[in-house]
Amino acid sequence: MKYDVKIINKKVEDLLSCMSLPEKVGQMIQIPYSLVTREEALAWVDKGAGSFLHVLGDNARELQSAALKTKHGIPLLFGIDAIHGHGLNENATIFPTQLAAACSWNRELIQEMGQVTAREVATDGLHWTFSPVLCLGRDIRWGRINETFGEDPYLAGELGAAIIKGYQGESLDSDESILACAKHYIGYGEAVGGRDSCDTEITYRKMREVFLPPFEKAVKAGCATIMSAYGSIDGTPLTVNEKALRHILREDLGFDGFVVTDWNNVNSLIHIQHVAADIGEASQMAAKAGNDMIMNSPAFYEATIKLVEDGLLDEKVIDEAVGNILRTKFRMGLFEHPEKKGIPGCFGCQEHLNTSEKLSQESIVLLKNTGILPLANTMKRIAVIGPNADDIRAQYGDWTYFSHPEPNPEHPPVRPYVTVLEGIQQLADENELSVEYHEGCSIRESEKEDIAGAVQIANHCDVIVLVIGDIVEQAGEYRDRADLTLTGKQMELFRQLRSLKKPLITVFVASKPLCINTIAEETDALIVGFNGGMFGGLAVAETIFGKLNPSGKLPISFPRHSGQLPVYYNNLPGWHGGRYLDLPDTPLFAFGEGLSYTSFKYSNLKVDETNLTLQVDVSNTGKQDGYEIVQVYFIDCVSSVLTPVKQLIGFEKIYIKANETKNVSFTFSKEDFSLVNSDEKRVTEPGEFILMVGSSSRDIDLLQSTITL
Repeated sequence: MKYDVKIINKKVEDLLSCMSLPEKVGQMIQIPYSLVTREEALAWVDKGAGSFLHVLGDNARELQSAALKTKHGIPLLFGIDAIHGHGLNENATIFPTQLAAACSWNRELIQEMGQVTAREVATDGLHWTFSPVLCLGRDIRWGRINETFGEDPYLAGELGAAIIKGYQGESLDSDESILACAKHYIGYGEAVGGRDSCDTEITYRKMREVFLPPFEKAVKAGCATIMSAYGSIDGTPLTVNEKALRHILREDLGFDGFVVTDWNNVNSLIHIQHVAADIGEASQMAAKAGNDMIMNSPAFYEATIKLVEDGLLDEKVIDEAVGNILRTKFRMGLFEHPEKKGIPGCFGCQEHLNTSEKLSQESIVLLKNTGILPLANTMKRIAVIGPNADDIRAQYGDWTYFSHPEPNPEHPPVRPYVTVLEGIQQLADENELSVEYHEGCSIRESEKEDIAGAVQIANHCDVIVLVIGDIVEQAGEYRDRADLTLTGKQMELFRQLRSLKKPLITVFVASKPLCINTIAEETDALIVGFNGGMFGGLAVAETIFGKLNPSGKLPISFPRHSGQLPVYYNNLPGWHGGRYLDLPDTPLFAFGEGLSYTSFKYSNLKVDETNLTLQVDVSNTGKQDGYEIVQVYFIDCVSSVLTPVKQLIGFEKIYIKANETKNVSFTFSKEDFSLVNSDEKRVTEPGEFILMVGSSSRDIDLLQSTITL
């Protein structure tokens, strides 16, 4: 995005010069509309508040109108958690969650998801989404795994940059563009024990090598805002971490947007993290560290004004922060067009629904198939069993109108959407097949359990589709899990259905991987849908009936046991024995795994060491056309610091017709093989490297060649 930097900077300078201290500090304040009355909100507008969040429609318009009538007429920024679509609006298009969408490995489709979301958010008159989440999902106990793009920094960075481009478009002043917010900066998902917002026990070297790359790609993609994380690194809260916020983010990465804290971060310095004695000290620390906008810590306003007046905080710190905010508002053209227009009537339009459906289809991952799928037309009676077969709340996951801004589980579901049961029923009707349904049990134990009734129905059918997983109340903030086994009586339900000796297809609808060893071993087919959005159920049904050839690959590994964590593929070497004595040395399913109804063969690997190119032939040796996700990894054979046993360095999703061969090529740079050394410098050390290409991160699926740099 190109702007006339000199003109915008001059506008910012001129405006700052005529603003009073309270007016400037007001711009740093973001108020949650759901926590104040209308009168209180308008009072904050009079004080010069810079932003509100979770305010929609006419309420937002009223606040904006009031802001434009203040002395300087500085427009408000309205933010919203449009995490997988503008899902807090019941009429919007709801996409698969980030984790589910990441199964597509499709940059272009993820960018389209961003574009659709931006268009609908803008049509609501709003400017800003707190997305994408660029934390890595490496400890599955963490409650927010569903919000990540998975465990790998390269994949997260690629998909994160794609959705940012979708949100922000060609220009921020477009009526269809909104601000993106890369979060949570940084290392938030690596908190010890998967405990949300706890300390992250990493060094700055590791931070730069593992957790910074997705944010670096976000900055290069032009991401306008960054959110500082709840947690801490080595005991220093991110909210007051000047090295992370100023030196690394702004000086090293060149970030020129503004930084917003996460929810109530400044107050948390006092009451939760205990590094500040009072709001004055907390506000001083947060401002000096480099936070520009303060989310939901309104006492920052009075405290900061007093700090400057008492000579305890240089007003230049305030000027810098407010300048970053105003610069963004000018870039957006808010002073000329304070309300985003979007495209009236676009909510849930057919074009948007088509994009959502396409992403749901490409997000389906087939992990096991003994030959039962696609379902033969001899299976005349289908039993659909399980607690998640007909639960759209579970299918959506977190961050929709069911869960935010306040939990509302009794909200009537708004069409269109298709659950797994509805999708199977729809396709069964087309094929003149019969479907019988029974919930069987709940995700959590309740008095409604009727496993015997489910077994009775299944016993009269030719094939069983069992839909299991978790529910929205088991995902998100404050919902970390120590035990990753299936809850309630889901395993008992599975065992009794398995005892019928009938073909059994298991569908996994959940917020993250869980420990499903027995199911994976004994079921005839296993389909992973995670939280598949509006059309996740239809995509599952299409896979079962063969209308869809699944192409998704896992962006995250499945553990065999909660105690096996972590199981991310790109671990460091050095573990004596390489396994727990009571478990295999591999995860249940590895990063990059995923089956198809056709088969692919890799051959003729050629690597040009001089030009750093890799070519490989990929042949569709099956009877169906299909997509294959070609993955490239590398190993640094000898290095000055420990490096992962393998690292993703590139991928492409390609469509290959049956009996067709395509040559797939990749071009790399020396920097792609770099590491961060003990001096926190990113360097490419000379030596041997192994390049690997294939269908997953498993060694058995990879061809390899050695090069010297």
